[in-house]
Amino acid sequence: MTDTDNPALTTIFTDDRATKRKLRRAKMVVVEGPDKGQELLIERERITVGRSVICDLTLADKAVSGTHFEIEAREKGFVLRDLDSTNGTFVGDLRVREVWIQPGTVVRVGQSHLEFEPQKGTIDIELSKEDRFHGIIGKSVRMREIFATLQKIAPTELTVLVRGETGTGKELIARAVHSASRRADGPLVVQDCSAIPKDLIESTLFGHERGAFTGATDRHRGSFEQADGGTIFLDEIGELDLNLQPKLLRVLENREIKRVGGDRQIPVNVRVVAATNRDLRAMVNEGTFREDLYYRLSVVQLELPPLKERPEDISLLAEHFLADVSRRRYPDGEATLSIAPEAMRRLMAYAWPGNIRELKNTVERGGSLADEPELTVADLMPGAPKMPPPMLGGGSAERFVEEDVPFKEAKSAVLDEFEAAYLKALLDKHKDNITRSAKAAGLTRYHLRELAKKYGVRDEDD
Repeated sequence: MTDTDNPALTTIFTDDRATKRKLRRAKMVVVEGPDKGQELLIERERITVGRSVICDLTLADKAVSGTHFEIEAREKGFVLRDLDSTNGTFVGDLRVREVWIQPGTVVRVGQSHLEFEPQKGTIDIELSKEDRFHGIIGKSVRMREIFATLQKIAPTELTVLVRGETGTGKELIARAVHSASRRADGPLVVQDCSAIPKDLIESTLFGHERGAFTGATDRHRGSFEQADGGTIFLDEIGELDLNLQPKLLRVLENREIKRVGGDRQIPVNVRVVAATNRDLRAMVNEGTFREDLYYRLSVVQLELPPLKERPEDISLLAEHFLADVSRRRYPDGEATLSIAPEAMRRLMAYAWPGNIRELKNTVERGGSLADEPELTVADLMPGAPKMPPPMLGGGSAERFVEEDVPFKEAKSAVLDEFEAAYLKALLDKHKDNITRSAKAAGLTRYHLRELAKKYGVRDEDD
């Protein structure tokens, strides 16, 4: 049985527009170990298994890590991924990092054995009918699924945890949640936890009284007091000092703060949205992030996909950013900026390690400096420090180092650039014939079509 014989997620299209996603029912059953007989129905795209209470399936096995492994549903099937566990995750005699699982797969963690069992029926996953939500833009299935969730949770008081790479729009999510909530008329206070010196963060968040420490010449209202009646956005929450985390936990539990140097509890009426680009579950395992704080923050979790995983959104976003530039450059409407087809194909083929922020900067720079209303490859690509060269040359590594792109992201970007360039050349050589192109490359037709879709390369068949 191949992974395509056991799809986990199915996207239903009507007139080339995704209208629904179906998740195949499945469950994990503990067949051996201290929790024998315990089971978990898999009813959403991602579930976690481990000893921690933050997991969907909690095991008593002491040899199991806090968050040991996760199962993710994808279009082609279910993927099991080890979460940097101490004692490892095993399928048979093999210790695995990431593996496709099939019906009957038995997973061993610690002294426990768990069996994967598909179930009859499917679960419908709602997609928004809109391609934007309070300033956030995206027509991809992943984004419209997020929009559907936001439409439900924004009017509530639920705490939200947003995870995503740098530049994916985490602050935009916070602003959208605030704008669509009953607190929209109240303040939105944005606080970057990574930008505050360690010795000032408590005062910054909770305030201080006059004379509380050297330099405290006046009383100061902290971020939580400033956000009273509205929303506080705690960006980069994973950088919060471990010693301060219990104090934040008490604020979340009691909705009260105590200023540094103060002796009374001050009630605060705030909604909390937090964000991070780090894996807080791994930090819980490491002991660098409190389990109970994670539990309090992650009432609703949103995972923002990187831009390279939603290539169908690139053209929509690029045109949106360019329209803003066009209005500023031609306030009288005497011209309108546009992007030439080949330039758009190049934008869609790029991996965008800086995500939406990088795309926005690229379009704004090109739109501001272009000589003609139609932006060409020359306007958008050469001279742009974060854009790929036409061919992978000796300057690629230096480019990533100069831009402080992490090794993993840089490596992924280079590989993506190669794949996109290879596919374009392959399809050019075989005049867009999928069958002949796949045979020449040693790929299946399905795999080639998936790659062509990923990089926005032509995928017309004979």
